[in-house]
Amino acid sequence: MLDPKKRRAGWLSIATCGLLAACATATPRTFTNPLLQSGPDPWVTEHEGVFYYMHTSGDRLEMRKTRDMALLAAASPTVIWRPPATGPNAVSIWAPELHRIDGKWYVYYTAAASGQDNDAHRGVFVLENSAEDPTTGTWIDRGRVNTRYSGIDGTTFVHEGKRYFVYSPYVGPDSVLAIARMANPWTLEGEEAIIARPEHAWEKQGGRQILEGPEFLLGPDGDLFLSYSASACWSDDYALGLLSAPAGSDPLDPNVWTKSPEPVFRKSPENGVYAPGHNGFFTAADGHENWIIYHANPGPDMQCTSKRSPRIQRFEWDGEGAPVFGEPVAIDIPLAPPGASE
Repeated sequence: MLDPKKRRAGWLSIATCGLLAACATATPRTFTNPLLQSGPDPWVTEHEGVFYYMHTSGDRLEMRKTRDMALLAAASPTVIWRPPATGPNAVSIWAPELHRIDGKWYVYYTAAASGQDNDAHRGVFVLENSAEDPTTGTWIDRGRVNTRYSGIDGTTFVHEGKRYFVYSPYVGPDSVLAIARMANPWTLEGEEAIIARPEHAWEKQGGRQILEGPEFLLGPDGDLFLSYSASACWSDDYALGLLSAPAGSDPLDPNVWTKSPEPVFRKSPENGVYAPGHNGFFTAADGHENWIIYHANPGPDMQCTSKRSPRIQRFEWDGEGAPVFGEPVAIDIPLAPPGASE
């Protein structure tokens, strides 16, 4: 008769082998887009293994945090700020971006004045928070960025030790892209330079001539890239364009920037993706994975509403150090989540 201890050991060995075999043959965890059913103008910032997510909510700023972007829907939103009842930043709270600058958090967002919700009274505003976790602490209103024009969709980046601000001002009938140096995270210094205007047919769809939603991306060889959303957001042909400048360029010089002749990311009726745009970039796996986040509609003629939902997918670099975004992925395609390559 087998000793009970040996019998128990044998059972444990068989169970362990079975468990290991199951682990070895298990299908890797995946997710499918969209991350949420609604989320226009999405934004993600990764900091110390935590992803902080924001999108346009219209009458407030809210934030979700998670260590797993595939589980974003399970992360409850925290309202971090509500606008005043009146004033220059009281209504149409759009396109928030969270940035970590010199140990503090800053949110850049678009807003309009109470009683004057129109293009002439829109601007980019800034909030500051010194807490380690941006979903906690106190947000200080630093006011409106002192841009030359009214405009929307402000972003910021550092290049060769200098901080820059890029936004989409209204200049005549166009929405263009302009850049300026920053004296601090909420104040511009020096002259603004317009670096891109709508000139191609694909930048003029929907009855407006629009370049908006600029986002900075540093290439692996030091080249500078600025993605932007072209045409009216209510057009199915809303798409991403790309500006590029060689490494070592002065971002304030309009002549260093070259515009892609065609969209670099556009609708895919075959995949059921319409009007993809207003993107951001983030990394995972200690910077080894590059991701784009954007919103899109799941069908045609859905226009510029809360039906736009946030999606993410990885992108790579080509042999010349330029980003290759590919096609927007269909909502039923399983993808490995951010950080899966760690």
